[in-house]
Amino acid sequence: MKKNQIFFLHIFYWILNLTFSILVPMLAWKTEHSLLNVTFFMVSFIVFYINYFYIVPFFFNIKKLYLTIFGFFISVGCFVVFRYLAEELILPLFIGHGNYAEGTSLWFYYFDNVFYSSNTLFISTALALFNIFFKREDERQQLIQEKQSAELKALKTQINPHFIFNSLNNIYSLVFQNSEKALPAIEELSKLLRYSTKDLEQDFIPLEREIGYVESLIELEKLRIKNPEKITVLKHIKNPTLKISPMLIVPFVENAFKHGDFRNKGFEMKISDNNKVLHFYLLNFKKERMKDSVSGIGIENVKKRLEILYPKKHTLNIIETETDFTVDLKIDLKNEEN
Repeated sequence: MKKNQIFFLHIFYWILNLTFSILVPMLAWKTEHSLLNVTFFMVSFIVFYINYFYIVPFFFNIKKLYLTIFGFFISVGCFVVFRYLAEELILPLFIGHGNYAEGTSLWFYYFDNVFYSSNTLFISTALALFNIFFKREDERQQLIQEKQSAELKALKTQINPHFIFNSLNNIYSLVFQNSEKALPAIEELSKLLRYSTKDLEQDFIPLEREIGYVESLIELEKLRIKNPEKITVLKHIKNPTLKISPMLIVPFVENAFKHGDFRNKGFEMKISDNNKVLHFYLLNFKKERMKDSVSGIGIENVKKRLEILYPKKHTLNIIETETDFTVDLKIDLKNEEN
C-alpha cells in the first residue's frame, strides 16, 4: 500500500461518514437533529486528525504498551473536550439545549464518549500506523540503497587497482626482456585506463563498452604469450546499447590469463545477448602445477555486485577442476536499454 492509497482511504472514509452520519439522517429527522449530527461530524473530524498527526506518532510504542494505552485515553479526552464545547456550550445558543440531559456527570459523559469516539479513533489510529510504517519502510529502503551504493563504490575501487596491478606485471616482464611488444602493450594499457577511469564512475555503461574492455585486455595479453592463436573468442551481440554495470566480465578474463595454461591448451570465450540476456562463457585450462583455487578478490567482488545489482536476474556457475576453470554467467538485461 502506497501513500496515495492511504490518501484515498481517508477520502473514502469521510465520504462514508458524511453520507451515513449527516445526509441520510437529514432526510429522516428534523433540523435540530441535523445540527447535532453536523456538530458530531466536525468534532470527529478534528479529533481524528489530532490523533492521526500528533497523539499516535508521539505515544505509540510497541515496546512500551502503557504509553500506547495512555495515548488512547488522551485521544478520548480530546474528543470529550471538543464535543462538550460544541454540543453543550455552543449548540444550545442555536437550538436551546445540548445533546445530554442536564445534570449528566462528567464521569458518565467521559465514559459514554469512549464508545462514541471508538470508531473515529480506531480508523484514525489504523491509518496513522500505516503511515508510520510506510515512512519507516521508505527510510529503511533508503538506508539499504545508500549502503548498497557505498558497497558498490568500495567494490569498484578494489577492482580497478587489482586490474592495473596485473597489467603492470605483464608489461614489466616485457620491458625486462627488452621485447618489442612492450610499447604496444603500454599503448593498450593506456587505452584500458582511459576506459576504466571514465566508466567506473558510472553506474551502468553500454554493453559494447564492457566488451571493449575485454577485447582490449585480450589484445594486451596476446602480446606476452607465445601461442596467441590458442585464444578463441566468439562474439554475437545484437543489442550493443544494453546497459550493464562496468567491470563485471573483466575479472573473469583477468583470472583466466593469470592462471591459465597458454603453452599447451589455451583459452575459449563466448559472449552473446540473445533475447537481451547476456550469456558469458569462459573455459581456460589451468597450469599443470597449480593446485590451489584460482578464484580471488576480483571474482568475489563480481559475485557481491551481481547479488546487489541483479537479484534473481542472474545465474553464475563456476566449475573448477584439477585441470580447468569454467565460468557460465547469464544476466537478464531487459529494461536496461536506452
